Amino acid sequence: MQHDTMQHDIVIIGGGLVGAGLACALDGSGFDVALVEAVAADDGAQPRPSFDERNLVLADASLNALTALAVLGHLRQPPAPVQRIHVTRAGDFGAVRLNANDYGRAYFGGVVVARDLGQALESAVNALPGLTRYCPAQVRTLDCGADHWRVSLHSDGDERTIRARLLVGADGSQSFVRSALGIGSETIDYRQTLLVSAVGSNRAVDGQAFERFTDSGPLALLPRPDGLYGSVMGVATDQADAVAALPDAEYLALLQQRFGGRAGRFTRVGKRVAYPIRRVLAKQLVAPRALLIGNAAQTIHPVGAQGFNLGLRDALCLAELLADGGDPGEPQRLARYAALRSEDRERTLAFSDGLARITANPGFSMHLLRSLGFLALEHLPGLKAPLVSGAMGYRGWVPALARPA
Repeated sequence: MQHDTMQHDIVIIGGGLVGAGLACALDGSGFDVALVEAVAADDGAQPRPSFDERNLVLADASLNALTALAVLGHLRQPPAPVQRIHVTRAGDFGAVRLNANDYGRAYFGGVVVARDLGQALESAVNALPGLTRYCPAQVRTLDCGADHWRVSLHSDGDERTIRARLLVGADGSQSFVRSALGIGSETIDYRQTLLVSAVGSNRAVDGQAFERFTDSGPLALLPRPDGLYGSVMGVATDQADAVAALPDAEYLALLQQRFGGRAGRFTRVGKRVAYPIRRVLAKQLVAPRALLIGNAAQTIHPVGAQGFNLGLRDALCLAELLADGGDPGEPQRLARYAALRSEDRERTLAFSDGLARITANPGFSMHLLRSLGFLALEHLPGLKAPLVSGAMGYRGWVPALARPA
């Protein structure tokens, strides 16, 4: 059955973490907003693909914004605070130790499980009085008119066409919207896979996060709200299936061997999920009456835990630029969006990609340079401050909702 065309000011394609965050940020804007979601609304029993087992470190700027948007209040447990960070590289001398108290803060950020944040966002989206949701609905085609986009949707045998004065692609790394807009992308395959799981330790979780780099890939342990550590272990992609299939005892032994005893003795491991590491970078952020946010705009290496935080700042920037009303898709506004996102995006991409490459190089000269770098960072506090500020989400132009209250 073909339904009549519906007119909206803004149509967001993609109801994952960033798309849902944008819907919340646009509440009260005065615009008619619609959210198109490919899978049914999350009920906890069958979560969306992005509501998964990843451990997300919410930067301080993200915590500010999600608090202001009344999202964090829907979490089952508050984010676990990251108060101290310990960074090492296997085979290198020295370590970098960061303590939030040294910067007059109680914490750098907080850790949540993506599944839990997704369900909190779902609750927040359900409470938005003016939002129209097409869910589940598949986008069939996108057609550009003089002052709008026509979006053809398919849902449970029905066909529907909706119109948008501004189209927002928030549909992930393999973005249909990006392709339909004719925006190219550059992909880097790091040839590594991250194995993510919760692990228990005989040492209590106490706000300490660990990041360790090895020739085999990065490792991280993050304090979780449930009292466990969120573990991340990078392995070569051609070994990922074999490592993922190890019995629990052997998997824990490998994790312990690679990580050492800094967090105590690992006692148990939960479900393991594998995520291949690739960088997908859109060659531009905007097109006529359309733009990209989140992973559709940039999917980055997870080292440094910047991906979701960067995508959320995309959404917050857009919402702020739309706050004065008017035509949401006017070219000047879209150009302004691209300009405001430029510094934050470029610096965050350079940080994550550069750190991944520098720490992966096993050569002696890089071993020496990294060791000197660790020693300098540890003993020259002035060098740490820009690193800390960026990791907390304060790079370039910072959206108002992300700033401290």
